[in-house]
Amino acid sequence: MPVFKRDDAEIYYEVHGKGFPLLLFAPGGLRSQLSYWRVGIADPSKPPAWMDPMTALADRFTVVGMDQRNAGASHGRVRATDGWHTYASDHLALMDHLGFKKFHVMGGCIGGTYCLTLCKMAPDRVASAVLQNPIGMHENRDTWEAAVNGFQEKMLAEDPSLTPEIIQSFGRNMFGGDFVFSVDRDFVRNCKTPLYLQPGTDKPHPAQTSAEIAALAPNIEVQTDWRGPEHLDESIKRVKAFLLRNTPA
Repeated sequence: MPVFKRDDAEIYYEVHGKGFPLLLFAPGGLRSQLSYWRVGIADPSKPPAWMDPMTALADRFTVVGMDQRNAGASHGRVRATDGWHTYASDHLALMDHLGFKKFHVMGGCIGGTYCLTLCKMAPDRVASAVLQNPIGMHENRDTWEAAVNGFQEKMLAEDPSLTPEIIQSFGRNMFGGDFVFSVDRDFVRNCKTPLYLQPGTDKPHPAQTSAEIAALAPNIEVQTDWRGPEHLDESIKRVKAFLLRNTPA
């Protein structure tokens, strides 16, 4: 089992295919793990409504899937000061470990915000970003409070040294803001990274958030119909074409 060890975390990852690198951030909120590309989150016995990029895109790209810290087989410390930058540091360190200086990113659900975080923190390293079903703040504060409370229950059971205050501080750093949480509207308005958007439509992934991203970003393509088996082939075809167009020569 490939595990990348940092000072404060152990990150499980998989590498598939070959070609220009593509780093994946799976759906699942704070439970984001690469298995959620392969199986439904609510019902693992059913296939998800999205592609599995680890198979669908591995014919043209070196696809790196990972479990985020404290999800799946990955583990890490939680501090009151942690937030989006903590995850981004894991992402950059993993790609350094694998020897990839520049790469594409693709994220589902919370992964869309991970993508935008890297577009801001390391714009010279991100060739393009695919935002699938991005999360956001729009009449759903309770959704993110519940996510943090569920994470708190899990982490307190696993690490007795943690306290509710530490987890709640972490939760505010993650979900205390608005829009897509890690970056503001001005950043998206001035983002030079090519973006590809497959919009969200439900409470955790508000249509309003996706509409704002589409309206603000200066270099963006939008695929409105992308969910389910009837759109799977077209979704794979269009995402692959977008990534190839934006792969450095």
